[in-house]
Amino acid sequence: MQTVCLAVLATVAIAFALWWLRPVLIPFVMALFIALALGMGVDLLAEHGRVPRRIALPLVLLLGVLGLFGIGALVAVSVGELAANSAAYREKIAALIDRAMAIAPPSLRAQLGAGTEKLREIPVATIGGLLQTVSSTVAGLLSNSLIVLVFLFFLMLGADTFSRREQGAWGAIVQRVQAYLAGKLALSGVSSVLVGITFLALDVPLALVWALLTLVLTFIPAVGVTIALLLPLPVLWLDPGLSRTAFVLALAIPGAIHFVANLLEPKVVGDSLGLHPITIMMALVFWTMLWGPVGALLAAPMTAVIAILLERFEGSRPIAQLLAGQFGAMRKAL
Repeated sequence: MQTVCLAVLATVAIAFALWWLRPVLIPFVMALFIALALGMGVDLLAEHGRVPRRIALPLVLLLGVLGLFGIGALVAVSVGELAANSAAYREKIAALIDRAMAIAPPSLRAQLGAGTEKLREIPVATIGGLLQTVSSTVAGLLSNSLIVLVFLFFLMLGADTFSRREQGAWGAIVQRVQAYLAGKLALSGVSSVLVGITFLALDVPLALVWALLTLVLTFIPAVGVTIALLLPLPVLWLDPGLSRTAFVLALAIPGAIHFVANLLEPKVVGDSLGLHPITIMMALVFWTMLWGPVGALLAAPMTAVIAILLERFEGSRPIAQLLAGQFGAMRKAL
């Protein structure tokens, strides 16, 4: 009982430390996982491309930095596009309010009276608040990206640390996380490209942003795909130049793409993390409470790292077996 109580207190203390230190830990953990992904590129160029590692390392690092800057530029341009179209969105919402009031019963219109004008002001306040929120979020991401780049630079100086040739617990972490990242990047990359092509063909606003968000959000277990499908809905609905057919296709085609990706995911990704689905869902809730959206994005691989570390110690091995869903082995150990 004393051991259990100490374990609970230690868990609570660690969780509080993770929450309190999140301004430093979030950029570092993001840089760590980016370094693991770039390490796959270094291994690929060194082993299959016959490129010396001393050349492959700066080349892959340069491509990674350019990719991060490209994403930041894309998001900044898209925010400007959203701001430029805000007047058209307000006009469409006002037209929808007028249409709803025209078919409303006379008694309801009489009750609203001057309140109708207040309803017209709601779109202006809503879109203004949305633009302010998006702008502040982008500014926060860009400021964090500079810290991430600093961490990434120093982490990549020891590129061999992120190679599959590593042994021991760290080697197991690198192999398992890189296997997960490779499978998810392949599926998410193909899905995001297809979604981007679909939206560009249908002339959907912010098409490249929705493709980028598809790439990112599909890393969130269970709910990420749903968010990726629903997030463009307000812009699709408010866009005055989008026809009804294009609106339906913009919802149906990405839905079909994600459905096929979900069918292929078990074969492509497999059980690379070694975690039970219930463990992944609980980890999603836990890390989202601690670190917000970044915690949701990294919940699965971070929990896999914790499970690998727990496997290395005799006393904590039953917990690792519980996380992996090995209930029979856990009962035998206890």
